[in-house]
Amino acid sequence: MIHTQLATLADLELVAPLFDTYRQFYEQPPDLDRARKFIRDRIERAESDILLAIGAHGDILGFCQLYPTFCSVEAEPIYALYDLFVWPQARRSGVGRALLLAAEALAAQNGKVRMDLTTARTNLSAQAAYELLGWVRDEVFYGYNKAIKA
Repeated sequence: MIHTQLATLADLELVAPLFDTYRQFYEQPPDLDRARKFIRDRIERAESDILLAIGAHGDILGFCQLYPTFCSVEAEPIYALYDLFVWPQARRSGVGRALLLAAEALAAQNGKVRMDLTTARTNLSAQAAYELLGWVRDEVFYGYNKAIKA
């Protein structure tokens, strides 16, 4: 059985290693202190909502992080689902699906009209999971980004 809940500061020491591993998945160097500070700051400042997937024995199986933002065209609030990660040993057990459904419920509860996410073009298993849950691939717009050096 998997249940989901919002993370609090009390969960910091459980979330930080998961977040650090998530960052490593995206080829960032291990840095548990940085991961801990980042998650602490998001929770303390109420800048994101972090959902945890909890297993039957109380172990954290995965997380997703949602950033509240806005859609100017719709003139409505939305969530950017930026992070979604499941421990490798818990994959293909419904954890990702549980997190996505919990994120959808939280979005509705918090008055969001849409959720946006991006994923790697090569991440076919994630794409299939998203589409099974009704997510629609954007075929109209290209995404761009630019690194800013301070």
